[in-house]
Amino acid sequence: MLYVSIQELEAAINYWRSQSPAEGEELSLCPEASALAKPYALMIVQGAQRIPMDVLDELARTAIQTFSKINQNK
Repeated sequence: MLYVSIQELEAAINYWRSQSPAEGEELSLCPEASALAKPYALMIVQGAQRIPMDVLDELARTAIQTFSKINQNK
């Protein structure tokens, strides 16, 4: 089973925020950052350091996988 760490989630959220900054009066996050923010917040509340990839919804899983691929090519 593959896991994603809280540090990876935070880095991915920051990456997606830099690619598509929050907009509007309500400062809504882009869909990718928003999808990653919920499991990130839950991990903070639960004190978890990593979670299985299969608990992420499809958009969050795609966002973290895309971020990982981009970072591997650097």
